[in-house]
Amino acid sequence: MANLETTFAGVKSPNPFWLASAPPTDKAYNVNRAFEAGWGGVVWKTLGEDPPVVNVNGPRYATLWSQDRRVIGFNNIELISDRPLQTNLDEIARVKRDFPDRAMVVSLMVPVNEASWKAILERVADTGADGVELNFGCPHGMSERGMGAAVGQVPEYIQMVTEWCKQYSKLPVIVKLTPNITDIRKPAQAAKRGGADAVSLINTINSIMGVDPYTLTMSPSTGGKGSHGGYCGPAVKPIALNMVAEIARDPLTAGLPISGIGGIGNWRDALDFIALGSGTVQVCTAAMVYGFKIVQEMESGLSNYMDEMGFKSVSEIVGRAVPTVSDWRYLNLNHVSKAVINQDSCIQCGRCHIACEDTSHQAITFMKDGKRHFEVKEDECVGCNLCVTVCPVPNTITMRDVPVGEVDQRTGKPVSATPVNWTAHPNNPMRRAPRVRQPQEILHE
Repeated sequence: MANLETTFAGVKSPNPFWLASAPPTDKAYNVNRAFEAGWGGVVWKTLGEDPPVVNVNGPRYATLWSQDRRVIGFNNIELISDRPLQTNLDEIARVKRDFPDRAMVVSLMVPVNEASWKAILERVADTGADGVELNFGCPHGMSERGMGAAVGQVPEYIQMVTEWCKQYSKLPVIVKLTPNITDIRKPAQAAKRGGADAVSLINTINSIMGVDPYTLTMSPSTGGKGSHGGYCGPAVKPIALNMVAEIARDPLTAGLPISGIGGIGNWRDALDFIALGSGTVQVCTAAMVYGFKIVQEMESGLSNYMDEMGFKSVSEIVGRAVPTVSDWRYLNLNHVSKAVINQDSCIQCGRCHIACEDTSHQAITFMKDGKRHFEVKEDECVGCNLCVTVCPVPNTITMRDVPVGEVDQRTGKPVSATPVNWTAHPNNPMRRAPRVRQPQEILHE
């Protein structure tokens, strides 16, 4: 049976599934229940200085639903812990004593002041916690106070605060990054320069969920007014995966441990993050929607997958997909794919034809021999994959790679065995021409 035990930035846990710093990790009662359900670790909800923050007593959450009322996007305006600091610290110590084998990481956020960081780090260390996570991502409420994303958007601040924390604490330091930035690599590089043991990402994305059509006020609202919040849930997963992969493949941050966050609701989501470079994954929205026991599906699913594939440990999977991530300009422009419709499972709904006819390349028929019939016209198909996307029947439309030497009916040319990317393509006016060797170079060979 696969071993799910994980060591991340020196922090050990029985599995890579951690609860993220959020409402589910706000108090001992929650965290005890989470550990009893099987979570490998938690990041305790962000602690700050006393007096504690004050949260709104009205709607804190807003939701983006699918047509069947599944939660696909989640917005919150809840701030960091609104309980006294010592209350949290006492509970952290008790939970860690009761569950010594689970990862206990404490999220922190205080002003950009060296003395403030030194003081809170000393108090956290006394709890027996395994590590700290620096919250440089909160997009609302705290950023207006010069904390959270206000720090995470300035690489110089990230490096400076990280250096303070490494100076004043022996605990592993994880830097939580904000996605509300142009290039995620810059704050990650700053964290590494500051000595961070790891990074975690993504934090929530600035968002407004909508407007009440009857009052024309922002929804949800507190007393008639609302504020932008932090967006999370399944809809942010592709954004998170891209940012994780960018850090994993950047030469300046390659090898830096990553804790992946963003839309993880099952073991398949977790696998995506792990394969793209995450050593652990953090979950919030899914736990809030479905409860703590979802971790059991995650554990069994990942374990079964690893057994099937022959992986003995999670570390064997970490980063396996990173070499397959490339910049667009390096993709092989001589590669050709074509869509194929399985006539046996096609339900004749016509969605593929409508999508292709109206918005793509008019490459799917709707009639053949006077009968309703959907078939790919290979002389028009560019392999865009739109038909696969809109087809309601799984695996009815698939893509086939046209083998080398076969004639592409759209171009009339055989598929070349020689890869060509944009940097060298004849249509690129800025292409790199092959360097002409000088006679003296040839003579010295």
